[in-house]
Amino acid sequence: GPRSLDGLRRPRSLRYSPHRHWRGPPLGAASRHPPFPLSLPREVCYRCLKRKAGKGDDSRGDCYFCSDACREHAEGFHGIQKKVDWSLLDDHCSSRGLKYPYMVRRLACMVISGDVGADCLDILQPAQLHQGTLIEMEEEFELLKSTFRKAGFQEELTTFLTKQWYINILARIRVNAFRIELVASSYEDLLSSAVASVTCDASVGNAVYMLPSFYNHDCDPNTHIVWLENADAKLKTLRDIDEGEELRICYIDTSMDVNARQKILTEGFGFQCRCQRCLSGD
Repeated sequence: GPRSLDGLRRPRSLRYSPHRHWRGPPLGAASRHPPFPLSLPREVCYRCLKRKAGKGDDSRGDCYFCSDACREHAEGFHGIQKKVDWSLLDDHCSSRGLKYPYMVRRLACMVISGDVGADCLDILQPAQLHQGTLIEMEEEFELLKSTFRKAGFQEELTTFLTKQWYINILARIRVNAFRIELVASSYEDLLSSAVASVTCDASVGNAVYMLPSFYNHDCDPNTHIVWLENADAKLKTLRDIDEGEELRICYIDTSMDVNARQKILTEGFGFQCRCQRCLSGD
């Protein structure tokens, strides 16, 4: 989660070693997020978000799986999700442009199916929430809870699904979820993709990862997280890094001016950036 650069809230920093490389899958909350074309659920894998190769329709159902392994891995929580009529929650989120409730929905299905524990995101730093946001979250929670109830799920399966659980999960997803933009099947032109557009059409979904959530922020980062073919994230260096140097990523669009960056980081992530670029006024 976000941490200030003054050392007050930062845990042990992640530093470069020539003998360590990182790549990894999400914690499981990968989710295609609306609004998107109606064809997209059949164009990217339901589990790993890999784009569909070719135009043949091999989705065999309401969504596409890129492999039998992805289909088998998602069988439990996908089966839960198919049993529920999500129309009310979908209408609520699409009319307000919300995407993170879909990630909570996916996570709730994973908890019910036994794929993950209800506390799997507790280690992550939560966002600072305003009263208006809390009221909105309460409405979303009631929709999610009632949707499972109407689908006939036994109470013991959803005992974890309390208002406090929902708010705690969303508070962590809001500042730890990565927008996944599949750049290509190679490392070509990765540097140009480091500056992500807030309204980028290449985004296929969002995911939460464990290790990347502990990287500190810098407006002039030395690393960048990229996605090539699916939701498996990879760490790409943006310049030469000395052994022992802290690895940092940028949480926002690096092309913005210092005032815009400070506003977003303060309001959205809860800290004032004191990196060298911000201190210089760049």
